[in-house]
Amino acid sequence: MTRDEALALVKEYVKNENLVHHMLAVESAMVHYAEKFGEPVETWAVTGLLHDFDWEIHPTAELHPAAGAPLLRARGVPEEIIYAILAHGENLRLPRNTSLAKALYACDEITGLITAVALVRPSRSLYDLEASSVKKKWKDKAFAAGANREEIARAAEEFDVPLWEHCENVIAAMRRIAPQIGLAGNL
Repeated sequence: MTRDEALALVKEYVKNENLVHHMLAVESAMVHYAEKFGEPVETWAVTGLLHDFDWEIHPTAELHPAAGAPLLRARGVPEEIIYAILAHGENLRLPRNTSLAKALYACDEITGLITAVALVRPSRSLYDLEASSVKKKWKDKAFAAGANREEIARAAEEFDVPLWEHCENVIAAMRRIAPQIGLAGNL
């Protein structure tokens, strides 16, 4: 599946603009790591882009992402991508035994926290956001309470990238697409 085909699938199933922004953010982080580690960029991009495509039709942990897998298979999505998407869900307890699966797990939750931090800054921008600002907000458990900090830390550890270095990498990746995801701000 190409990136364009994946984007068409996302547009078919996802109407919430913020969810599309999240999937684009995860895609950008996945592309960053694919380039960094010499992995197949389009495969990693498609995985990041598709990982939550079924959330609006299966919006519970019991259904997502397992119920979306048959839809992906019907569209010819490679099993390597489907497995990584399935393994990013904590509820399925699948081992993340590939770099692709580890990367997706590591890039998913942290993008939400980074987005939340960017949105409360006066600039509302990724361009002046540093990992140190995310680290300050990390300590405030009431801030972005839906961002599972234990999962974010565990995911970075599984991916074997130190947490705050990972945060810097994901911010840099998201900066590439800041206008697309509404985080160019007012600098």
